[in-house]
Amino acid sequence: MPERAGALSRGMTDAETAATPPAPDAPLPDADRDNWVDRFAPVPWRPWLKLGRFDRPAGTWLLMLPAWQGVALAAAMRGHGPDPVMLAKMAVGALAMRAAGCAYNDIVDRDIDRQVARTAGRPVASGAVSVRGAFGFIGACCAVGLAVLLSLSPAAIALGIASLALVAVYPFMKRITWWPQAWLGLTFNWGALLGFAAVAGTVGLPALLLYAGGLFWTLGYDTIYALQDMEDDALVGVRSSARRLGGLVRPGVAGFYAGAFLLALAAGASAGLTNLFGVVILAYGWHLASQARRLQPQDGSLALKLFRSNRDAGLILFAALVGGAWNG
Repeated sequence: MPERAGALSRGMTDAETAATPPAPDAPLPDADRDNWVDRFAPVPWRPWLKLGRFDRPAGTWLLMLPAWQGVALAAAMRGHGPDPVMLAKMAVGALAMRAAGCAYNDIVDRDIDRQVARTAGRPVASGAVSVRGAFGFIGACCAVGLAVLLSLSPAAIALGIASLALVAVYPFMKRITWWPQAWLGLTFNWGALLGFAAVAGTVGLPALLLYAGGLFWTLGYDTIYALQDMEDDALVGVRSSARRLGGLVRPGVAGFYAGAFLLALAAGASAGLTNLFGVVILAYGWHLASQARRLQPQDGSLALKLFRSNRDAGLILFAALVGGAWNG
């Protein structure tokens, strides 16, 4: 990963502090060098695909997996595995709504993004996509998300509409609280409730426990992610859990992950899942503990790697919930 600290870290004047964005056709700092957008997409499409973070799929996984977990939990309580069609709906919805949410975030944060080395090349901040164009992109993505939502149960539709309030407020939280990662947890894990309701037609205690566990999971992984921007965030005035915890980041992340594991375990227990769930979920706890153990707060490259590894953590929990229906 390129050196994260940009012009802001060198104490320049206001006219000089805007971080220099990468070339429009260059990979963004937090994208893989060989991501498919920069390798294969036509050049005119790239700013739009980057606006929706299609070059950085980790966030889509992290939005989709709680919904998959909610579907799997509700199905396991009925003694069977999740419906592949329902999982596909959740995947399409997550892809569309994550793209819309990222574009909205980039519109709100465009002035801040221009001052941070890692985000200066984002399409709206760099001018590659206009604000008006970004709003059009949001509208198209929301239309896809709405089509998926309307195919679900009434309870899931109501939950989907309610989630818009969380999404609308999130970009502003970094300006008013040290814990925007907690709000992201409330937002990103809403799919656990929606996925459960799509299958069960309602929300029960197991779903609420799964949702609470997801909140702590997000607190952990997004605190890790925020370590990449500690210096620039301090100079710009952006708040984060990483800055708030300071030297206590490692025990803080360990505590968040412990909460995530225990609440996920409680969700399975309250749902009456089989012993296989209890066995597989140990791998989820081990994965989270390994992240906390390996974390080095000054190593931004490692932070990004650990953050991305949460796709695997989420898949392990999903597998545990699927296994909870097995009585063999």
